[in-house]
Amino acid sequence: MLFNRHKTSLVPADQALPGRPAPAFTLREPHTVLGHPLTGPYPDGLEVADFGLGCFWGAERTFWRLPGVWTTLVGYQGGHTPNPTYEEVCSGLTGHTEAVRVVYDPAVVSYERLLKTFWEAHDPTQGNRQGNDVGTQYRSAVYTHSPAQAAAATATRDAFQPALTALGLGPVTTEIAPAGPFYPAEPYHQQYLSDAKNPNGYCGLGGTGASCPIGVARTDA
Repeated sequence: MLFNRHKTSLVPADQALPGRPAPAFTLREPHTVLGHPLTGPYPDGLEVADFGLGCFWGAERTFWRLPGVWTTLVGYQGGHTPNPTYEEVCSGLTGHTEAVRVVYDPAVVSYERLLKTFWEAHDPTQGNRQGNDVGTQYRSAVYTHSPAQAAAATATRDAFQPALTALGLGPVTTEIAPAGPFYPAEPYHQQYLSDAKNPNGYCGLGGTGASCPIGVARTDA
C-alpha cells in the first residue's frame, strides 16, 4: 500500500478532487473465493454492512472467512469525490476511507458478530492511521444502513472501550455515520489476498488483543 506521510486531516469538501460522473472501470468477475457477484442487486434476505479498518486488503479477507458472509468487496466510502481512483484516495484529497462491504445472511451471522470481528481485527484508537499505514484513508469507520445498525455500532464501541483502556490505549476514534455512496475499488484490489491472487501479499492489519465482550453469533436462527 502507498505510505502517506502528509494527509492526516480530512480534506474539506470544497477542496476535494472533482472526480468523475461514472466509474473509470467495471467489475465483471465474481468473488474469487466465494464465487458470488460482487455488486448488487443481492438475493432477498441478505443485508449489507460497511466497515473501514485500515488497509482494505487484509480487512476484506477477515470478513470473507466468516460463515454466513455471502460476498465481500472493497471500495471507497465516507468522502466527497465521486467515483474516485485508488491513487486519488491515497492522495488524501477525496476524503474517503478504504472500506469493505460485507453482504451477509442475518439468519447465519448477526450484525453484532460482524461488529465483534471489526473491533477485534484492528486498533480503533489510532485516528487517521492503522499501524504503519498513515493517512485519512486508513481511518476506522462504521457506515450504517439502519437505525438498528447505528445503535449496535455505538453499543459495541462503548462495550469495547473498557477493554482497550485496560491495555493502556486511548479512546476509540472510529467514525460511526450513516452510509453514503460506496464506490467499488479497482478489480485488482478485490480479494487481493486470496490464494488465487496474492496469498502472501502485504497485510498491515493487526488487532490490539482485546476481546469485544458482545456480538456472539445467533443460535436461535
